[in-house]
Amino acid sequence: MARTSAVAKEAKKKKFAVRYHSRCKRCGRPRGFIRKFQLCRICFRQLSLAGEVPGVIKSSW
Repeated sequence: MARTSAVAKEAKKKKFAVRYHSRCKRCGRPRGFIRKFQLCRICFRQLSLAGEVPGVIKSSW
């Protein structure tokens, strides 16, 4: 889980738009971020396997 101070620091308004960094809306993880769902790869996988992400199905071939 992300540290509370890191999440709070990220929430403040930045002086320059370039300094914004995407974070997972669920856990605050900064890496492995999927923009379309605003989630990190780990949370995305957990939610999609549980069937909570609409339009996502498990593929097999």
